[in-house]
Amino acid sequence: MTDDSSITGSSIFGVDDPFALTRAWLDEAAASEIADPNAMALSTVAADGMPNVRIVLLKGIEDDAFVFYTNYDSAKSQELTQNGKAAFVLHWKTLKRQVRVQGEVSREDGAKADAYYNSRPLDSRLGAWASQQSRPLDSRQTLSDAVETARARFGDNPPRPPFWGGFRIKPVRFEFWADGAFRLHDRESWERGENEPDWTKTRLYP
Repeated sequence: MTDDSSITGSSIFGVDDPFALTRAWLDEAAASEIADPNAMALSTVAADGMPNVRIVLLKGIEDDAFVFYTNYDSAKSQELTQNGKAAFVLHWKTLKRQVRVQGEVSREDGAKADAYYNSRPLDSRLGAWASQQSRPLDSRQTLSDAVETARARFGDNPPRPPFWGGFRIKPVRFEFWADGAFRLHDRESWERGENEPDWTKTRLYP
């Protein structure tokens, strides 16, 4: 990219919607990444101030938020609920691009969560019932037995567990990064305050 942008000017990436740019890059990555182009490193903060990061799968890009699903009793869910904020990065090695996001967190616990849960393979749905995520597990057999207990209880149509659903991350800041020769990369931040309709775009030194 060669076009510059001012603080309030056009994007160096030639777009006016950061969600659209993220979707476009994700679509490109789907054709080149070996596995899980929607894998994102999700960062949270524990009650003692210690940061945590782990890989989760992005399952939806809405007009104003990013959505993923998990067990609400897990460590990350507790941290998201307590803090109300999160950050993540999508990195595509084959494209030499990444997207960083910081935002506010809310639950996605209604019809969309039901629809996604019901789209999963049966054993994944049963696994959601069986896994006491983030808690100590004495053996693999204990987990396998819990899956079979759920299978006997629900058969082929398990409902979504009340402790399992989605989180929406509504961005307050994006950063787009594209590799450049000699490490002279293209970086651009997009920020906006609460209830502000427009994004402020700033080109960054690499």
